[in-house]
Amino acid sequence: MSSLLKVDNEIKTKVDAFRERITGEAEDLVANFFPKKLLELDHFLKDPILNIQELKDIHCEINLKVPDPILLTNSHDGLDAPNAKRRKMESEAEDDSCQVAGTKVFVIPGGMMKSNNKLVDLIEKVKPEIRTLIEKCNTVKMWVQLLIPRIEDGNNFGVSIQEETVAELRTVEGEAASYLDQISRYYITRAKLVSKIAKYPHVEDYRRTVTEIDEKEYISLKIIVSELRNQYVTLHDMILKNIEKIKRPRSSNTDALY
Repeated sequence: MSSLLKVDNEIKTKVDAFRERITGEAEDLVANFFPKKLLELDHFLKDPILNIQELKDIHCEINLKVPDPILLTNSHDGLDAPNAKRRKMESEAEDDSCQVAGTKVFVIPGGMMKSNNKLVDLIEKVKPEIRTLIEKCNTVKMWVQLLIPRIEDGNNFGVSIQEETVAELRTVEGEAASYLDQISRYYITRAKLVSKIAKYPHVEDYRRTVTEIDEKEYISLKIIVSELRNQYVTLHDMILKNIEKIKRPRSSNTDALY
């Protein structure tokens, strides 16, 4: 017998204990945790924080004032002709190189520019829900994968159901992970816009774009919570409807012999 097939009894015992633990956790997740969580998220969707009617209520004041304009003049009264000519050439050169340079930002008068606290609070409530879904899907996926029997010819209908279930769980995991990427992109995009406002405080469109980004993120967060709830519903329904085939993918033909 090959050494690869020789398994230490202690290791085998630990592996079997791991399989039993995963089986117990996964079956409890499908039977109890998934329906409980979908009801919690459905209740969360009715919370006033996710049902703001006027989106302007989530706007955040941008504490950056427009500086007083600096008036430049090309007049050089009182200068002799050679100096005036040299000053004019230097001025024109500076104008050509720094025409759209914007304002140099050394410090923000009001201190650190704060994020939109209303959205930050909402994000901090939604992120744990995303993480929970990813972790629970991973556990159930492992359980189903451990139930897949060895490859044989024929009688693979139940195995195909198991594989479809694993594929659905993997898809839900990926979508949930993309929600976290979306939140990161929101912060990065908003930071860049606020930096633009600090550099070009006189451009109103940058300020308006920040409010548009905040409104878009608020709507996206509500959709994310709705999708999390729907994914719990879908997984719970799909697994329960196919639980017999998932647990016993290949039926025994012994009964048909008698």
